[in-house]
Amino acid sequence: MLIDSHCHLDRLKYKDGENLDSTVQFALDRGVEKMLCVGISTENREAVTDIADRYEQVYASVGVHPLDVETGLATVEDLVAWSTHKKVVALGETGLDYYYSVEQKSLQQESFVLHLEAAAKAELPVIVHTRDAREDTLDLIRNHGDLEQAGVLHCFTENWDMASKALDMNYYISISGIVTFRNADELRDVCKNIPLERLLVETDSPYLAPVPYRGKPNQPAYVREVAEFIADLKGVSYEDLLHATGSNFHRLFHKAA
Repeated sequence: MLIDSHCHLDRLKYKDGENLDSTVQFALDRGVEKMLCVGISTENREAVTDIADRYEQVYASVGVHPLDVETGLATVEDLVAWSTHKKVVALGETGLDYYYSVEQKSLQQESFVLHLEAAAKAELPVIVHTRDAREDTLDLIRNHGDLEQAGVLHCFTENWDMASKALDMNYYISISGIVTFRNADELRDVCKNIPLERLLVETDSPYLAPVPYRGKPNQPAYVREVAEFIADLKGVSYEDLLHATGSNFHRLFHKAA
C-alpha cells in the first residue's frame, strides 16, 4: 500500500482547472491509497480535520509546529480533546527547529513537551519535526514521551547517530523527496541503514518536490517517485517497500488501520 504519511493538503496551490478534488484523485490514480494531512497550528486544526472528513482516504493530525509557537500553544487538555476526532491519528507536527528560530528555543521545548504528554494520555503517536536540535529532541522524547506509542521523525535530514538513537526509542523515520536531491548523499546513506520495518515515505507537500519535479509545487501523487527511489536505493522491490511502509503506517497510526 502506497501511503503519503505526511502532507499539507490545506496549503496546496492550484493551477487553472485544478482543485483539491483533482489533486486527491490524481494521487489515487497513481496508486496512493491513503494520505495523512498534518496540522501545524491552533488556527489550521479545523482545516485539516475538515479535509479528512471530506475524503475517505485522508487522515489528519493536530498540533503546533515549532515555527508556529508564536501563534499560541495548545495545552495538554486541548490536544487530548482534539485527538478524539475520528480521523485524527496523531499529534503534531511538533518538535524543535533551531535552524530557523533558535530565539524561540524555550517556547518550542515547552510546546514539544506538551505534545509528548498529551500523546501519552491520548495513546497516540507524535509527529516530530527536528532541525539542528538533535540532542534536545532526543532528550525530550526520552524524558517526556511514551515510548510505547512512540512516533515518527518526519522529513528526516539529520545523521545516522540521531536516527539510530530514535530507532532505539521505538520511533520511525520518514523520508521525503529530499533523498532524491543531488546533494543528499549523507541522507541516502542514512536511508540505506534504516530497517524496512521502521521506514515511512512522505511528500511534505506542497514543499520539497522530488526529482524530476524539483522546483515545482509538490503533491501527494509524487510520493510514488519517493518510494520508487528508496526501493532502488535499498535494493528491494517496489512491492516489498510498499508492503513494509504500508504496514509500518498502520502499526504506528493505529487509528488509521
